[in-house]
Amino acid sequence: MRQTDRHYKFDWLTIILFFILVGFGWLNILSATYGGETIEYFNLSNLYSKQLIFIAFSFVLIVFILSINGKFYERFSSIIYLASLLLLAGLFVFGKNINGATSWYPIGSFTLQPGEFAKVATALAVAKYVSDLNTDIKKFNDQLKTFAIIAIPALLVLLQPDAGSALVYGAFFFVLYREGLPHIYLIVGALLIALSIFSLKFGITSTLLITATLVALYYFTRKKRPSILQPITVLILSTVLAFGVRFFYSKILPEHQKDRITVWLSLENDPAKLEKMKKTVAYNLNESEKAISSGGFKGKGFLEGTRTTGNFVPEQETDYIFSTVGEEWGFVGSFFTVLVFLLLIIRILILAERQKTQFSRMYGYAVGSILFLHFMINIGMVMGLIPTIGIPLPFFSYGGSGLWGFTILVFIFIKLDSNRINEW
Repeated sequence: MRQTDRHYKFDWLTIILFFILVGFGWLNILSATYGGETIEYFNLSNLYSKQLIFIAFSFVLIVFILSINGKFYERFSSIIYLASLLLLAGLFVFGKNINGATSWYPIGSFTLQPGEFAKVATALAVAKYVSDLNTDIKKFNDQLKTFAIIAIPALLVLLQPDAGSALVYGAFFFVLYREGLPHIYLIVGALLIALSIFSLKFGITSTLLITATLVALYYFTRKKRPSILQPITVLILSTVLAFGVRFFYSKILPEHQKDRITVWLSLENDPAKLEKMKKTVAYNLNESEKAISSGGFKGKGFLEGTRTTGNFVPEQETDYIFSTVGEEWGFVGSFFTVLVFLLLIIRILILAERQKTQFSRMYGYAVGSILFLHFMINIGMVMGLIPTIGIPLPFFSYGGSGLWGFTILVFIFIKLDSNRINEW
C-alpha cells in the first residue's frame, strides 16, 4: 500500500450509518415543520432550511476533523476540556435565556449551545487521564479525580439549569466500568435510583421497612457475617437519602419538573386532579403518543401525517421528533430508525474493542455510551416510559449545536480508529 493511500482508510460502515441517520432525520424535521406551503429549501425563515445549512457545515467539520493528525486529540485533550469549561462558565455572563435555561450564546439570528461540545471535551479528558501511565482507576484517589473531571461540566450544565443534559454525563460510568472501575459503583447507583423512586412512590416509612428487611436478610443469611456497623451504616444512609429525596422533590425541584414526576409516578392521590394534570402537564406526551399510534404499521406517508402537519405536538422538531417518525413512517420506519441507531452504537463499541491504545478505546466507549443514553432517554420519554426530560435525539432533533456536537463526537473516533487501520 502506498504511503499516500494510507491516510484515506476509514470505517465506512460507521460513516454510512451516520449519513443515513442525518438524512432521515432531516426528512422528519421537514415533516415536523411543514405547514402545507410550497417547500423552499433555501428560505432561512424555515427551520428545515436552517437545518440544511447546519448539515452542510457539518460536512466542513468532518473534513476538518479527518484532516488533522489523530494524535492531536490526545495531546490537546486537556486544553480542549478547559476551553469547554470556560465556555460553559461564560454562559452565566453572556448567555441567552431560552425556555428558562441559560444554555446558549446568541450569534446573530443563530444560537450556539456549548453544552453539546462539552460532552466531546469531557470524553477526551477522561480518556486522556485514565489512560495515563500514572493513573490506576482501581485506586480511590484516581477515581475521585476522574469523577471530578466528569462532575465539573455536569454541574455547570445543571446550574443553567439543564438537568436533562447533565444527566447524560452518567454515560461515563459505563466507560469507567469497562476500564476496571469496581462494579460496586454501578450496584450502588442502581440501588440509589431505586430507593429514590420508592421513597417518592410509597413513602419514607414503607421504603425504609423494605430496606431494613433486605439488609437483615443479607446480614443474617451470610455464613461469614460482616461487621454490624455495615448494615447500620446502610440503614442510616438510606434514611438520609429517603428524607433528602422527599425534601428535594417538595421544596427545591422547580414546579414544572415536580409536576412531570408527579404524573409519571401517579403521586397525586386525587384521581380527578391527577387526570387533569395528565391533560396539561403531560400534554406533549399525550399528543406524541397519539401521533405515534395513529401511524399504524406502515405510517401515513411522508408529509401526510395529520397530527404532525397540524402542529398537534409542541416542540415536535426537537425533543419529540420521534413522534413524526411514528406517524408518517409507522412501525416500519420506527423499527428502521431504532435498528440503524443500534447498529451504529454496536459498530462503535466493536471498533472501540479493536483499538490499540487505551485512550482510543475509552473514547470509543464514551461515544457509544453517550449516543445510547441520548437515544434511550429520548425514545423512552416520547413513549412515556420515563418522565419528560429535555434530551434531543441524535441526528434527528432540530438544532445546529446538537448536530455539530454529535458529528464531532463520532468523527473524532473515526479518525482515531483510522490510526489503527493505517498503522500510524
